[in-house]
Amino acid sequence: MMPRMFAFTLILWNFAHAAIASDALILKHYEVNAQNLAELYQQFHANPELSGKEVLTSKRLADALKIAGCEVHEGIGGHGVVGVLKNGKGRVLMIRADMDALPLIEKTGLPYASKVQVRDDNGNLVGIMHACGHDINITCLAGVASVLGKMKDQWRGTILFVGQPAEETGRGARAMLVDGLFTKFPKPDLALALHCDGRFSSGHVNYRAGPMQANVDSVEIIIKGKGGHGAFPDKAIDPIVIAARVVRDLQLIISRERDPLDPAVITVGSIHGGSKHNIIPAEVKLELTIRTVRTASRINILSAIERVAQAASLGAGAPEPVVRLNASEFTPELINDAELTTKTVKVFESLLGKDKVHERPMSLGGEDFSQFVRAGVPGFYYFLGSADPKAVAIAKQGGKPLAVTHSDSYFPDYATVIKTGVRTMGAAVLFHLADK
Repeated sequence: MMPRMFAFTLILWNFAHAAIASDALILKHYEVNAQNLAELYQQFHANPELSGKEVLTSKRLADALKIAGCEVHEGIGGHGVVGVLKNGKGRVLMIRADMDALPLIEKTGLPYASKVQVRDDNGNLVGIMHACGHDINITCLAGVASVLGKMKDQWRGTILFVGQPAEETGRGARAMLVDGLFTKFPKPDLALALHCDGRFSSGHVNYRAGPMQANVDSVEIIIKGKGGHGAFPDKAIDPIVIAARVVRDLQLIISRERDPLDPAVITVGSIHGGSKHNIIPAEVKLELTIRTVRTASRINILSAIERVAQAASLGAGAPEPVVRLNASEFTPELINDAELTTKTVKVFESLLGKDKVHERPMSLGGEDFSQFVRAGVPGFYYFLGSADPKAVAIAKQGGKPLAVTHSDSYFPDYATVIKTGVRTMGAAVLFHLADK
């Protein structure tokens, strides 16, 4: 056992130090392209597009991958982009970056802030903002492609640079798979992805081996009542009052029906009902997300949600509610491959130092990169700290709180974050596709 462990440790040591040597070349090629990447990032940020509508974003990314020397395929699973970079025989490695933005009005005040407004699927006028840092992710993808296209003497195999649409709705990865991502192109031997984390300083990364992100479900509840005049509530059945009870009772599922050591979250993210202050509406619509870490918990909670909605309606003498699970937006839990994680983290520690590489607890966030893992590809997904270190220090001292992802004031320390993303992802690829 000891000789085998020693040999494994020696291999990791040798490759980690090879990664350090390669880092100088990565940085050299990155610095030449740094200004172009900064401009590309600002273009992505100022021109965000909603899930499934990433027309200009995918075109910009495709152009960047072509310049890097990739054979580029567009329109995969909607607006998905696949850049193929071949360099002899070897393993196939996929790097995935998500492209879509969120329906938020940006309030960062940045000179390149998004001013885009569109009609959503319901006809509502909404702002669009890269509040989750996907503009960083695709800029890093372009940067890594540019660097590795110039370092073909350092690696062998095939790299798939995947720009994925519709991550925020949980549909994009599945759509690309259904459209033949792993049949039209070589199926990867491993897959890597990165993402921003607004709670950590730029220049840092964090990771987790094994379970990383939660199951996420989307549920719609339509509470039905009987419309009427606000002056005569006795002649109506008020669905707003019923909806208020449902919102309260949903939280009792978590606090009174669940094992407190088995994490789960129910979020009512949207309530819509009524058109005027003196009209009792006929129905109210609630939109929920449910986050769980175990399959059994997921099944139990989904069943309990239906029970709660039916009980509230029955108690008010209202018609039966509609409880609809949106199966197309289900995102399964993300599990990082343990061996792939261990090896890649060693590379990160060699590059950045152990003080800048942090193990994190499991998150109840969702991530459809898990669909690729479930399709049989070992995966490793990690986070880039994206906050300005000065802002982090102020927040730790009780000052202004950090703006986190999915908020209208979030923006990354983009120059440092992109540089860290290109360095870490580039080094990871060179490690796993090393020309031994």
